[in-house]
Amino acid sequence: MANRDEILNYLNDLLNVTEFDDYCVNGMQVEGKEDVKKIVLGVSVSQRLFQQAIEKNADMILVHHGIFWKSDAQPFSLTGIFRERLALLLKNDINLLAYHLPLDAHPEFGNNAMIMKKLNIKPIKPVEIGFLGELKTKIKWDEFINQINEKIETESQVFHFGTEYVQKVLILSGGSSRYYFLTKENGADVFIGGDIKENIVRELEETNVNYINAWHYNTEKFGVQALVEIITKKFAVRCEFIDIPNPV
Repeated sequence: MANRDEILNYLNDLLNVTEFDDYCVNGMQVEGKEDVKKIVLGVSVSQRLFQQAIEKNADMILVHHGIFWKSDAQPFSLTGIFRERLALLLKNDINLLAYHLPLDAHPEFGNNAMIMKKLNIKPIKPVEIGFLGELKTKIKWDEFINQINEKIETESQVFHFGTEYVQKVLILSGGSSRYYFLTKENGADVFIGGDIKENIVRELEETNVNYINAWHYNTEKFGVQALVEIITKKFAVRCEFIDIPNPV
């Protein structure tokens, strides 16, 4: 058993949440019971995740994509599925913690750092919340795609408008395709992201940039998974990652 606030403070410090100007609430989003024995971790909030957490007697849920986001476009209202999700947490006295950009950017176990480890890419420098890195040797384009699909457990959407060989790689997980211009600026042969927008395709073509959409969910599950081991080493709690695949 561990104290809720001790876990919260540890993670806030570990992930340097005060260093990020994020558009979501990082850290505690919904306060629940003080004593925590079981933590369920997942990529995004959903009723399915919350129900499974309840079935597993979880006292805390930790996600990458939480409930509360800052938005000027839509006023706050507690209705519909938003109300239903929140009601599940309050009724069962479950804490909800969320870490967005801090978990993308962490240099050791963030989403982008974990992808680099899986692909055996040596980091060169941080770029935005991602990283520029380098493979030991140049490899053919098709071979690189096969490695991504196998090691990131995805079926990538490929936009091959650049070189035939890959060595320098820019990785920026999640909804990042609009940052394609960073590829040329940093001398990368390819950009790995997690989304694609219609207008970006022609811009990739016209600027001769190789882009791989490895999809949002599949590029942003590794940071949360890494926290399982980190938390269990630090606290006397049980942790379990719940995989709820999302095709995008």
